[in-house]
Amino acid sequence: MSLATETSSPIHATCNEFEKIPCQVFSQASDAAIAIARHIADTARRKAEAGQNCVLGLATGSTPVGIYDELVRMHQEENLSLANVITFNLDEYFPMQPNELQSYVRFMNEHLFDHIDIPAENINIPDGTISADSVDTYCDNYEQKIKEAGGIDIQVLGIGRTGHIGFNEPGSSKNSRTRLITLDRVTRLDAASDFFGEEHVPRTAITMGVGTILSARDIFIIAFGEHKAPIVAKAVEGEISSSVSASFLQEHPNARFILDSAGAESLVRCECPWLIQRVEWAPKSIRKAVIWLAQKLDKSILKLTDEDYNEEGLQELLAAHGPAYDINITVFRHLQSTITGWPGGKPDKFKKPGDRKQPHDEIYPKRVLIFSPHPDDDVISMGGTLVRLVDQGHQVHVAYQTSGNIAVFDDDAIRFCEFAAAFNKQFGVDPKRTSELEVHAEQFLKHKQAGQVDSEMVQTIKGLIRRGEARAATRLCQVPPENLHFLDMPFYETGKVKKKPLSEADVEIIVNLFAEMKPHQIYAAGDLCDPHGTHRTCLNAILEACHRVADEDWFKECVVWLYRGAWQEWAPHEIEMTVPLSPKEVLLKRTAIYKHESQKDRALFPGNDAREFWQRAEQRNRLTAQLYDSLGLAEYEAMEGFVRWKGQSIF
Repeated sequence: MSLATETSSPIHATCNEFEKIPCQVFSQASDAAIAIARHIADTARRKAEAGQNCVLGLATGSTPVGIYDELVRMHQEENLSLANVITFNLDEYFPMQPNELQSYVRFMNEHLFDHIDIPAENINIPDGTISADSVDTYCDNYEQKIKEAGGIDIQVLGIGRTGHIGFNEPGSSKNSRTRLITLDRVTRLDAASDFFGEEHVPRTAITMGVGTILSARDIFIIAFGEHKAPIVAKAVEGEISSSVSASFLQEHPNARFILDSAGAESLVRCECPWLIQRVEWAPKSIRKAVIWLAQKLDKSILKLTDEDYNEEGLQELLAAHGPAYDINITVFRHLQSTITGWPGGKPDKFKKPGDRKQPHDEIYPKRVLIFSPHPDDDVISMGGTLVRLVDQGHQVHVAYQTSGNIAVFDDDAIRFCEFAAAFNKQFGVDPKRTSELEVHAEQFLKHKQAGQVDSEMVQTIKGLIRRGEARAATRLCQVPPENLHFLDMPFYETGKVKKKPLSEADVEIIVNLFAEMKPHQIYAAGDLCDPHGTHRTCLNAILEACHRVADEDWFKECVVWLYRGAWQEWAPHEIEMTVPLSPKEVLLKRTAIYKHESQKDRALFPGNDAREFWQRAEQRNRLTAQLYDSLGLAEYEAMEGFVRWKGQSIF
């Protein structure tokens, strides 16, 4: 039975000639999560009316949290009962105590089970506390319990970077069942930030097998964000292979991928939709097609011919906007217009004959407000542009939205504790505080367990370390110290990886800063792929604040630019401003990143990219410059790209 006949939720998964698993793409991840939650609720209600249980297979991680939030809301506000639901979780680390921070038992209780009415005896999560010699028997019993419950009605899945579902790592058999498995290094690296270092991640886990998952009657596999797009395309459009366990879902009669627009961007339907259907040729889609064609044929834009367009499936574009020369010139001129050495605009006194006018050039100097989610994102993501804005005389302010205190190693905190205690002793400063510092260094930090929440004093020390690094980096960039704003937004200050929801207090901090500064330009982080969602939450606060001041005169003259850097780069057809960097500016940017010493060499939360932050930033900036060069534009050492926010929702 299709979803469309079972529920009013707007989930209509479709296929095309390239896709071997039906996919539904939602513009926003939140819409997808709500639709799945409503489908689960409708199924539970229908089964309850028939006097039956509803059996759910559940996943953990950031992806399904929105589903659980909506189920909790429906239970609390719409009287949804889930008393007839039986749940089976996909997996659990082994060994793992249920009260540990990383335990999936704890995750499910915090996000779902503690807030709804599923009976405790109906909840099944693999047990990470059993003895090693009883694992096989335990796994057989887990399979038997699923059968006795009548099988899984709806299975919710995420997809890992290696294409795994559950913890079914590359090489898992299609017929595999619940078992103990050794985790792939990529999986352990992805989990490292949750465990405060890869060395603390368990090497094994108990997981439902691929065969267990395929036995479910309905399967939703969910993927949100640009970082999931490549593996989604491989699972959906590639061949079935044990190296990508999600590809086995191609053989399931009722499996569906549920994606946001970012997670779908590597599918043919999004990457080159003209190969599938008629396209409305707006300027952005034309740029996308022409850049795709140039890259595929390894040609500069101005060398593309009518034959190139016809032979590569772009006949309709050629017919509507051709000949090729006209299309090429239009796209080339747009890309050329994005390149500017004057990101704040070029005032008339600096203009030369032939210089093009940019918005609000006449306002000089501008008040520029750069938001940095963590204390290093400003220089990592737009350090060259920051330096250029300062050099060109603008009043540059940097607002650090969070303290970043959980991302400091304990060894660094011990070193600063010992330094502060020694300093106090040397100069006779507050013996009581000196004693407290010594106690914390010796007793708390040196004996702290992995994942243990820091004391308030340690959180403060780690926050001060990161503030000092931010000051050092911006001092190198010539930003006046009085122009730094440490906002310490409340949602972040939990001392744990898990943060609080965005609150009115968080948004009000941004609104108040706007009222104080009335900036002419705002720069904000638009890369939403950081491991724990801090960038997403910080951007949400900024955009909500922008909506609240939208009618004020100063904001009507303000331009909001979104940058990316540490985790992702803008696609070339999206970029609306690129700032070229000279070799000297690249080196200055690198040195500014170096000032964040607690994040140097080995960051506590590196995400799924093992390179240092300066290496990531430089490679992305160089690749952008090389791309522009390959398309026939001027060759630069590196380029930082930006997209202008025009009031649209991006969540």
